Amino acid sequence: MVQLIRDWIKRHFSDPQVFILWFFLVLGFVVIFLVGNLLIPVFISVVVAYLLEGIVGVLRRWRVPRFPAVMAVFIVFMACLMILIIWLLPLLSRQIGQLVHQLPSMLTMGQRQLLQLLERYPDFISETQIGNILDMVNTGLTGLARQILSISLASVRGVITALIYLILVPFLVFFLLKDKEKIITWLKEFLPENRGLAVEVWQEVNLQVANYVRGKVWEILIIWIASYITFTILRLDFALLLSLFVGLSVLVPYIGVTVMFLPVILVAYFQWGWGSDFAYAIIAYSAIQLLDGNLLAPLLLSEVVDLHPVAIIVAVLLFGGLWGLWGLFFAIPLATLVNAVIKAWFKRPHRKEEPGNDLSSAA
Repeated sequence: MVQLIRDWIKRHFSDPQVFILWFFLVLGFVVIFLVGNLLIPVFISVVVAYLLEGIVGVLRRWRVPRFPAVMAVFIVFMACLMILIIWLLPLLSRQIGQLVHQLPSMLTMGQRQLLQLLERYPDFISETQIGNILDMVNTGLTGLARQILSISLASVRGVITALIYLILVPFLVFFLLKDKEKIITWLKEFLPENRGLAVEVWQEVNLQVANYVRGKVWEILIIWIASYITFTILRLDFALLLSLFVGLSVLVPYIGVTVMFLPVILVAYFQWGWGSDFAYAIIAYSAIQLLDGNLLAPLLLSEVVDLHPVAIIVAVLLFGGLWGLWGLFFAIPLATLVNAVIKAWFKRPHRKEEPGNDLSSAA
């Protein structure tokens, strides 16, 4: 048994390229854990530049020189950012204020409905259970009020941070796009010569992450716009706020759709009660999610590695718990990275040595 373990370790860890691959992986995770919070503007800029690079690539295929293509894409990006700041954020803040203002009346209506349940079904629900539910709700609202208070106390710091991000992120995005080749050439100077396995894994992960991130951003935008138009036609309250979170819910496969179903139901019920309008809202939300799961997501993410649903859920729980929203967003790409590493690592001893590739071919 000991000899089998030794043979396995020798077979899978003796290759220098395997050591280099694991060194890069461990170094990346250590940097994220130790200084990840300090480098958030850099990470945001890299993600945005990664998305915009796809559009630059399309213009390059149309024989547009790189610098004019970068300038055109960057100007469109800045225009969208200004629209977001000037038009969208005030609307969202207004709807959040309306929700906070209407929350007490919603709670009163909910308490009234619970008391009616007690009168109608005294054999199935008791006053103690009603009291426990109300205590739970009050405790949750108290915690929410404390969070809002803490946010308001830290609002000055938050405004300063947001202003810094608004200056740094566009600045970094522009230079990441403009000097992409120079940055890659500079990074290659610090890499070892014997890096063929690491570059092979990078090439596969780069392709999958590019397809996933760009496809997922388009999916979020399409679902957000479709939900907003639908909720506006139905005259559902807080249409912009709900549609935004419906769009963002596609970040978390399977779980996000289920979680967002409850707010849509509650807002529709408190607005209309049981009736045809309530039914139309639920049917419309269900239709949007069915179209997304069966048509839009397969169309946009068709080139992404097909991971088992169990693997996706485990990745969402693991990386979401480690890195919050960013972990949720990159759960599937990170699962793809793990899958690529495992395949390249375990298959390497059974194949002939191949010449090392170049990072520039994968970027």
